[in-house]
Amino acid sequence: MQALFARLKTNVALYRERLEGRQPPRSLDELQKLPFTKKSDFRDTYPLGLLAVEPEKLRRIHASSGTTGNPTIGAYTDLDLKIWGEVAARCLAAAGVRTGEMFQVAWGYGLFTGGLGMHVGAERLGACVVPASSGNTARQMQLLESLPVVGIGCTPSYALLLAERFSAEKRKPKALRIAVCGAEAWTTEMRSELERLLGVTATNIYGLTEIIGPGVAQECAEAKAGLHVFEDHFLPEIIDSSNGKPVPDGQLGELVLTTLTRDAMPVLRYRTGDITRINRKACSCGRTHARIDWLLGRADDMLTVRGVNVFPTAIEEVLLSFSELTPQYRIILERPHGGLDKLTVEVEHALEAHGDHTKLRTAIERKLDETLAVSVDVHILAPMTIERVEVGKVKRVFDNRTIGK
Repeated sequence: MQALFARLKTNVALYRERLEGRQPPRSLDELQKLPFTKKSDFRDTYPLGLLAVEPEKLRRIHASSGTTGNPTIGAYTDLDLKIWGEVAARCLAAAGVRTGEMFQVAWGYGLFTGGLGMHVGAERLGACVVPASSGNTARQMQLLESLPVVGIGCTPSYALLLAERFSAEKRKPKALRIAVCGAEAWTTEMRSELERLLGVTATNIYGLTEIIGPGVAQECAEAKAGLHVFEDHFLPEIIDSSNGKPVPDGQLGELVLTTLTRDAMPVLRYRTGDITRINRKACSCGRTHARIDWLLGRADDMLTVRGVNVFPTAIEEVLLSFSELTPQYRIILERPHGGLDKLTVEVEHALEAHGDHTKLRTAIERKLDETLAVSVDVHILAPMTIERVEVGKVKRVFDNRTIGK
């Protein structure tokens, strides 16, 4: 940590200014007195203002989508790529993939970190990589049917799409038993549905471009009780988003990460915006790293509806508690003519679901009202009504309240 402090203060102008007059931390308590880094810092110093090495030492560039401003750049040296391969390999091992087995990478390749990051991790583990990339579902299914692929890495919504297609076409993968899912928010309820439909053990992976990409934390297949953070590389803290102060272990707050070994673009106390809690109790799998809970959501994803804070994941948990529904849904927010906010949820009923949808809708609305403390209009749609996403992240929230203002 002290070496990181010195590198940042010497090599990065933004940190040189922020750390002026400060001494290196001598304890974790002192670390908590140092300033935060935010996503806006990456955008304000775009493209390489946070670089801590000479540009000629770089070996790769990745970037986020940049849909709300400049993309977030992630730069990597040889050392960074070595570390990334190691932590990504740990993730796959924790999920149950073994040396010599076949792993299909169905995250996108290119500037997005998912595809190439997990590709290198699988090779580091000694697995055989099937670099399918995202989309082209017919080819994905053909590969899964023809080859002894034991694991697939993709977004949870795409894994569900594959499960639906296999079921509809009365086909099945040859050897698939593992799904490593991440890059978008999902819930344990969706995990249960995915495991039932696809016949796999599904685990959650976590990462972000600002830190390294996928490989920051991974759920183990043995316990499936939180994601192990690889603390020898990424130091986690949980803070109160409203005041930036640390919260006790086990209490919900915003995840903050410091890169202990990152070479090209190390960051100090990066506010991820992700809401979770930390658990330092021993895990039955034997790993000693602390665990974070499944993310409740992002602080900036939280919806305020008539003064009530609502996380989309809370809505998903309720919907998936009804076996008559599929995991496909949309959340629509409107404010008609300056009136009160209107929250509508559209969700598909399952193919095998029969009976009175009026009673089902009433039951769903009642449970959502009890859970969220805000009224919701539920529309039950026919199966396959909601568009599936083959490439990229699924969009579930449509906030139309600002349109026309």
